[in-house]
Amino acid sequence: MKKLWEVAEFKVTNSFSRDNLNYENGTVKNIHYGDIHTKFQTLFDITKEIVPYINEGISINRISEDFYCKEGDIIFADASEDLNDVGKSIEILNLNNEKLLSGLHTLLARPKANYFQKGFKGYLFKSDSVRLQIQKEAQGSKVLSINVGRISNVELSFPTFLEQQKITALLSLLEEKILSQNKIIGELKLLKNAISKKIFSLQLRFKDDDGSHFPDWKIMKLGEIGKFYAGGDLGKLDYKKEKKTGYQYPIYANGAGEGLFGYANSFQFPPNCVTVSGRGNLGYAKTRKSNFNAIVRLIVVNPNNDINPKFLEEAINNMNFAIESTGVPQLTIPQIISYSILIPCLEEQNQIANSLSSIAKKTEIERRILKQLESQKKYLLSNLFI
Repeated sequence: MKKLWEVAEFKVTNSFSRDNLNYENGTVKNIHYGDIHTKFQTLFDITKEIVPYINEGISINRISEDFYCKEGDIIFADASEDLNDVGKSIEILNLNNEKLLSGLHTLLARPKANYFQKGFKGYLFKSDSVRLQIQKEAQGSKVLSINVGRISNVELSFPTFLEQQKITALLSLLEEKILSQNKIIGELKLLKNAISKKIFSLQLRFKDDDGSHFPDWKIMKLGEIGKFYAGGDLGKLDYKKEKKTGYQYPIYANGAGEGLFGYANSFQFPPNCVTVSGRGNLGYAKTRKSNFNAIVRLIVVNPNNDINPKFLEEAINNMNFAIESTGVPQLTIPQIISYSILIPCLEEQNQIANSLSSIAKKTEIERRILKQLESQKKYLLSNLFI
């Protein structure tokens, strides 16, 4: 067990803001603390990351060569509004002979020799045991921060070089799988969006079983395709935040995704209704598969028998609701029912719904795999570093 100050020394960083950086050209790249929070991988490989340059007009002549990043360095983000992110870090794994500086709101720690295998530190500083110490050392109210003096007190426990190699290899493989899984999900989203655009712009049409064309799509008002309801008053529902015996009917609120608020002991709407967000992610539609309740500016559509709910969901999600407002934009029932929509026959609706649903189901399977991989990583970071 050693404290961080015993196994590493801190180097000077710069304070260049985003205004001093660009993504087009330069000779020296710069790590901004915001990128540590949002996009850089635990083991930083400069050939795989998009890193800004320092603007050429800014003088960096006074920066000592010793303050440039080296492979094996750890860079911490020293500030965050979120306790979970304060002191978040990356380890520099590969610089590809490029020049890199550690910038605004960062701390640059250079490990001393003969303590760590390359790559191990990145995961060590992401482990629960170390993260908890960093969070305890953080100071502030609205914005939390940590300085060199406080982070230097963090105690580190680490195994032999051989075990460090094995831990690094295992976690690196897991992170590669997570990265690959995110790419698969992203590609499926792009595929679904591309097919949806072609379908609803009539560039892609389906045919019936004997290869014949379906009838032309009809222009209708949204108000003609079903009955529209406004979400109810939460105060009139007997509900719990968690699902409990007798409280089995979900309550959906305004917003994207599930928008799950809680559970009630009764329901307002039957299955196969489509909810539409009236505020926030304006016009976001989702088919509900079971009895449910709706509140907080959530519009509910109960489609007619000749309207496939899943088709309607996709059609609404491909509409552009241009709402003019001097305040917070919102979509109301009088507004939404006046919009025009193109509707094919029910048979073509079914084919469209099945086609897009198959991609959505595949995406959901890949999301579950991603969740499992992230759970495995979380477990290992909790139990490999004690």
